[in-house]
Amino acid sequence: MGKPVVVEQYNEEWAADFQAIKAELNVALGNLAQRIEHVGSTSVRGLSSKPIIDIDVVIRDVCLLEDVIEALGKAGYSHEGDLGIKGREAFKYDGKEHLRKHHLYVCAEDSAELNRHIKFRDYLRSHPEAVVEYSRIKEKGAALFPDDMDKYIEYKSPFIEKIYGDLGL
Repeated sequence: MGKPVVVEQYNEEWAADFQAIKAELNVALGNLAQRIEHVGSTSVRGLSSKPIIDIDVVIRDVCLLEDVIEALGKAGYSHEGDLGIKGREAFKYDGKEHLRKHHLYVCAEDSAELNRHIKFRDYLRSHPEAVVEYSRIKEKGAALFPDDMDKYIEYKSPFIEKIYGDLGL
């Protein structure tokens, strides 16, 4: 029995949830962050999603990473490394019950992974027909594989790969 796959219809609260997390990150990071991006499915109006906010903190250069790790550490986040994805540093947290569950990543401005996140999000935001199709795929994948995150991800991957191909990523 794997991790349960929960996909919900778009929730208007996700945008406000992101703003609440962003506000805390802005306090923690000050001018270390160039910007804080809401990425992933919860950032696309109308898109069904797992109810977890994906966030990319964008830094000017990887030379700032040690300072960012220290600042986020003081705010309750611990560095997990890149988890196998080059150009994206992951962070976990404890004691953030007042915030929506979220995944926090730090990427340098020139990171290919950041570029993929932003381009994919922006593509979906400007293609409502793709949002409808991707929602359908995600909901069906969750129904087919309710206890198998790996199979769910595998099920939706062809759609993602097609968009990446269309975007030249």
